[in-house]
Amino acid sequence: MTPQHRRDAALSVAGALLVLASLVIIWVSRLTVPRELYVSELGAVGEPTADAFRLALLLLVAGGVLVAWAVRDLRARTPILRLGTPALSLALACAGFFVAANVPCTSGCPLPLGDTFTWQDFTHTLAAVLAFAAACWAMLQVAFAPGHRPISRLSLAMAIAVGAIAAAGGLLSLARWNAEFGSRLELVATTVGIAWLVVVGLVRAVGAVRPSSSMRLSAAGPTPRKLIGDSAD
Repeated sequence: MTPQHRRDAALSVAGALLVLASLVIIWVSRLTVPRELYVSELGAVGEPTADAFRLALLLLVAGGVLVAWAVRDLRARTPILRLGTPALSLALACAGFFVAANVPCTSGCPLPLGDTFTWQDFTHTLAAVLAFAAACWAMLQVAFAPGHRPISRLSLAMAIAVGAIAAAGGLLSLARWNAEFGSRLELVATTVGIAWLVVVGLVRAVGAVRPSSSMRLSAAGPTPRKLIGDSAD
């Protein structure tokens, strides 16, 4: 194993652990709040969980950047998804979460519509929505990139799950109906998305440590399997 492989493996593991720490903090914070609330409300101005939630988002940003570095040589085959790389999409998602961490919503996290409009809530909501969208796009790009088949399938399943669940939760929020169920959907979507980053970081670390250890079967017979970070033929 070359020094570069060792460095990439270490950075991938570090990224996965930072992201996992972020998820743990979010769940611990959520469990300390006795009422139903959307994830962003954990960081709302005046909430006792605000500082912990900001730390969780910053850990997510740091870990996400490291995972983005780990998949820097990955690119989707599908024409539309080839517009950019998973690394770029993850970097944009991290930028959105960084803004959301530093511009929290106001108390109650009201939607920035009508009488409840504030630029602070608008900035936070826009940053969070764009970050989620970029993360889902990165999942799809990994799903259709040449490489490790199991992680590609997992990425596709998680992208669909996060997109559908987050969209349902968002629609319930916009409709101001059944907010309790909508908040739970958002927490599930957040958990799935962060868990995906953890898995990708660890898989990429294994690929860096054992770059030529796996084999795959093609129609012509056994050929070397490319791990998630390998480039296309």
